[in-house]
Amino acid sequence: MTGVSQIDPDSPAIAAADVTKKFALKGSDDGVLALQELSLAVATGEFVALLGPSGCGKSTLLRLMASLDRPTTGSVTVRGEPPAAIAARHAFGVAFQDHALLPWLTVYENIALPFKLAGRTPDDAAIREMIVLVGLDEFVSARPRQLSGGMRQRVSIARALILDPEVLLLDEPFGALDAVTRRQMNIELQRIWLRDQITTVLVTHSVDEAIFLADRVLVLSGRPGRIILEAVVPFDRPRDRSVMRSKEFHNLADELSLALEPSED
Repeated sequence: MTGVSQIDPDSPAIAAADVTKKFALKGSDDGVLALQELSLAVATGEFVALLGPSGCGKSTLLRLMASLDRPTTGSVTVRGEPPAAIAARHAFGVAFQDHALLPWLTVYENIALPFKLAGRTPDDAAIREMIVLVGLDEFVSARPRQLSGGMRQRVSIARALILDPEVLLLDEPFGALDAVTRRQMNIELQRIWLRDQITTVLVTHSVDEAIFLADRVLVLSGRPGRIILEAVVPFDRPRDRSVMRSKEFHNLADELSLALEPSED
């Protein structure tokens, strides 16, 4: 299936309508066209993964959703509002490949930080519950340098979730991890996500990760990014590693991988 993402258009949690994004480039009159007339919708409680070649605009699209940038033309809304309105009430949870933990703060203090940024009193019970949820209850007082890469990403995800966000945006959160740790973190993220089933958009380069975690996978073309394939993931939750050995998983992975190959045109 190609073109616009197929989901109930009446009440999407996230909607992009004919979005084009062009970046100015020094020495060029034309600039760089990152996204072109892209439309999609994400339902409330849905987990959508974005796949595409490097430079196709996946992260740009996520930044537009997060109110970190604005489209050149077209519109992006989150829960029917401009993304800036969601950001203003600290209702986004965001985690990137670079965990961006403050090195002088403990695990507890890093997870408590969003409360302070929102001008709220940190909720000790909620913070400690979140630390247990991400499996770091023995590392409450540890600082980032004392943690493994996977542990640091758990802190980053816990921090993204601590204010009970309306939308969770993940940009290659496990891209810097080794393959074994990354697979384990996929399982951990699924376990954490299943608790509240927050509307989630994941940018990833990993086909297997996209299939394992998402309800739908959207493939973007090379720059300028457009949706060229949508795949509904047919596996029930919770999913374990055995699903990755199934014929259905491999067939879907082959379909998505083929869509990612450069066009011969």
